[in-house]
Amino acid sequence: MNLKFGRVLILTVVMSLFLSACGFKLRGDYNLPSNIKQLELTAEQKNTPLYRNLRNQLEGFNIEVFDSHLKENITRDDIDARVYIKSDQLERRLLSLFSTGQVAEYELVYTIKYLIQFPNEEPQLQEFDVTREYQDDPDAVLAKSRELDLIQKEMRQTAAARIINQLASFYTSWQQVKSQ
Repeated sequence: MNLKFGRVLILTVVMSLFLSACGFKLRGDYNLPSNIKQLELTAEQKNTPLYRNLRNQLEGFNIEVFDSHLKENITRDDIDARVYIKSDQLERRLLSLFSTGQVAEYELVYTIKYLIQFPNEEPQLQEFDVTREYQDDPDAVLAKSRELDLIQKEMRQTAAARIINQLASFYTSWQQVKSQ
């Protein structure tokens, strides 16, 4: 019994070393610096799905998220970073048609524009697209409608994750410049 446990332990350690050596990391691990404790999150359009998704993900990292439009009692010195969502827009482009002339395939393009700002720094405008292809089927309207909703939800989650990833990257760079 002890020999089996030892082999399992050694195998586990070796596999862990291989996984960490190849750069593997768990999904959702953004290496957010522990210095980010409070963040101001605002948007031109309140209560958009992207805003809610981003807020929930940030709160999942134990970051206190404020919104200046809600008149919360915060001062400029308390905030470690600011994220301002300027716009998020979904566009649907035609990719192909059936022989009957009905749309067979779309390309969904989700464009996000936002600002990141750190204390005593100028805001940095960022923009990126998240794209997905979507196949339509006029014979399965209800199922395809549900699929479209799921694709859009996944695109918003991807966009929020990308904003958090860029926030972590910019914050680390900003801290290095500040310490020099």
